[in-house]
Amino acid sequence: MKRLGALLQPQFLIYLAGGVLSAAADIGLFQLLLNGGMAPLAAASAGFLAGLLLNYAFHARFTFRQGASAASLLRYLSLVAVNYLLTLALVALSVRLLGQALPGKLLALPVVAASGFLAGKYWIFR
Repeated sequence: MKRLGALLQPQFLIYLAGGVLSAAADIGLFQLLLNGGMAPLAAASAGFLAGLLLNYAFHARFTFRQGASAASLLRYLSLVAVNYLLTLALVALSVRLLGQALPGKLLALPVVAASGFLAGKYWIFR
């Protein structure tokens, strides 16, 4: 329960700001590539990667103020692998059920955000 209380701290607002910035890059590139004719899963992958790079740099520098290290990068990439698969699954499900990729991508964002903050605070940037 204490860890969930971390979501109510001011640090979480900084985390959310970085997440919004990363999400804007992610969704913006995703939509740009979709509109350019790229397949939904490939566009989701490119958007995810752009958001990932921006997200790690922002949180290392501003949210958790730990700086980048090989160990934190490896832990971060482990979490990203799980979140990436979740994102692809939700996009694929959305395409199958709704005929659109964006709803699945949007659904993945809050799940990825909550798990990312908690993992960042207690595991990645410790």
